[in-house]
Amino acid sequence: MTLFNWVIPIRLIDVIEIGIFAFILYKLYQLMRGTIAVQIFAGVFVLLGLQFIVTILDMTLLGSLFRVIGDVFVLAVIILFQPEIRRLLLVIGQNPLIRRFFTQKAAEPVVEEVMDAITDLKQSRTGALIAIERTTGLRNYVETGALIQARISSELLQTIFYEKNPLHDGAVIIRNNRIEAARCILPVSTSMQLSPHLGLRHRSAIGLSEMTDALIVVISEETGRVSVALNGEMTVDVAPDRLREYLTDAIANEASATAAARELAPTSS
Repeated sequence: MTLFNWVIPIRLIDVIEIGIFAFILYKLYQLMRGTIAVQIFAGVFVLLGLQFIVTILDMTLLGSLFRVIGDVFVLAVIILFQPEIRRLLLVIGQNPLIRRFFTQKAAEPVVEEVMDAITDLKQSRTGALIAIERTTGLRNYVETGALIQARISSELLQTIFYEKNPLHDGAVIIRNNRIEAARCILPVSTSMQLSPHLGLRHRSAIGLSEMTDALIVVISEETGRVSVALNGEMTVDVAPDRLREYLTDAIANEASATAAARELAPTSS
């Protein structure tokens, strides 16, 4: 048998598959970069390498041990990498080719009310934290605060964040085009890439954006600057026009998801 007979033919589909696999690994690395998940991922690769060596050397005892570990390996990976897997699925779900088209006209009145509130809060340098639900439900975080369930208005938002109001500390969650709750507690980001100068509001905004696809707006009480957290990243000192685009997209997306849920809901006979 010649060496030529051992050559494995490479098909076009094999090249495509390798490219897709490499892209997935790259996106996973981007999502995990700067978090403790990188260390866990490295540990997983070490274990896989040891298992490969044990299999090659035909070590019976260690082979049995790795087989036992392999039975729970998939479940362990899902548990350990739950935030990263969720973020990857959110990136996929937010692709413009996947998201349903929805007109933005219905979102304009709500956007104007939120924009007016943010403009006034910025001028008075009143600290604020506003989270807008999109496709990922925020019910768990709503339950940590005080229910409001009121129509969105600039005056109400400013009143909530007034420094002498007992509801000002924490986040306001906008859900189904309503102010759902105030004084909500959001998860604080543990990313090692964040600036040490960021305050608790900013870290909470990034933390929620890492766990969900919500849009979070932060107003600094020290500088009055408006920042936006989305998909685990924060944009600082956002211009009004750009902020309006963020809000329009988020609120239109929320309305689209609400309409879809109503369509899927069973109707009473």
